[in-house]
Amino acid sequence: MTTAADRGFALYVHWPFCLSKCPYCDFNSHVRDRIDQPAWRDALLAELDHFASETQGRRLTSIFFGGGTPSLMAPGTVAAILDRAAARWDLDGSIEVTLEGNPTSVEGQRFAGYRAAGVNRVSLGVQALNDADLRVLGRGHTAEEAMAALRLAAATFPRYSFDLIYARPRQSEAAWRAELGRALGLAGGHLSVYQLTIEPGTAFHPLAARGDLVVPDDDTQAALYEATQEVLDAAGLPAYEVSNHARPGEACRHNLTYWRYGDYVGIGPGAHGRLTLDGRKWATRTHRAPEAWLDRVARRGHGEHPRESIDPGLRWREMLMMGLRLAEGVDLDSLAAEGGNAMDLDPDGVRLGRLIDGGFLVRRGRRLAATAQGRLRLNAVIAALAA
Repeated sequence: MTTAADRGFALYVHWPFCLSKCPYCDFNSHVRDRIDQPAWRDALLAELDHFASETQGRRLTSIFFGGGTPSLMAPGTVAAILDRAAARWDLDGSIEVTLEGNPTSVEGQRFAGYRAAGVNRVSLGVQALNDADLRVLGRGHTAEEAMAALRLAAATFPRYSFDLIYARPRQSEAAWRAELGRALGLAGGHLSVYQLTIEPGTAFHPLAARGDLVVPDDDTQAALYEATQEVLDAAGLPAYEVSNHARPGEACRHNLTYWRYGDYVGIGPGAHGRLTLDGRKWATRTHRAPEAWLDRVARRGHGEHPRESIDPGLRWREMLMMGLRLAEGVDLDSLAAEGGNAMDLDPDGVRLGRLIDGGFLVRRGRRLAATAQGRLRLNAVIAALAA
């Protein structure tokens, strides 16, 4: 059985600003005419100190700068955060430090500064490899800029990844297979592939409601998903998680901490965390609005809301929901430790047995995993299992 400490301890840093808001994005991202970089650096450092004071002696296995668009951060701000993390925690010898970015030429010019600061992995939001679809998605770069940024990332960082979105309007399976082929010529060891979803509160939502934006139907979406698995698996980048593909040893270690239900600190506006302290699991979250968060940090030293203790009944559900996203599945002994006797995962039980017989779950020793068909219908599988 693995403990939360064994599953990793990670730091997430949220930078909430973007040059523009993508029409499909429901993340906590905001557009501002001016950003006081020194003020934001100092606030992030203060909140880091707040959480570090409770987690002294923990070994930090990964740091992830997400957003928003972290490649709009000054390299000096990134360096200051990494230096402070090294001063406050014990850094793992092979720590992974990832920074998300967009493949515009302006952001690419900062790559050398990020590498010098200590970033050793970048994740670029490419999303499409043709200009027409990039315009539909509201992206601020061209396909040529994306390819140039990927070449620069490969030359600058030991590891890099990029994102693509499928199930775009009017997208066919044949066109997607061809695009995946081009992507493989640009890929390193990792590729993230997400299905376009229309979320409430995004610019795409009213367009879809009026019929002005039409995404592929369910059957086409399923065919696109299956084509993704087939093409990338054949190329040596199998899915290790529902939307993430990697060569052996190239999985994102930071995200594995989430999916394996390890502990992590989240700093910055709207950042979430999970911390095991004195035998109890706590959910942390910070104030979402950037300016309000900044004001709270100035007054209190952190922007954290009152934290909530996660009871065992919710802990095992969270672990199950996250772990079944992984091809490796979830460790049953660890699941029992999180939830006590809240759930009996006896393979002869009615719910579990039906899902295994139906080809949606498989049990391998003391691990339970979703099959390829199960991951395609993962929300329904988890709802049936954890009812």
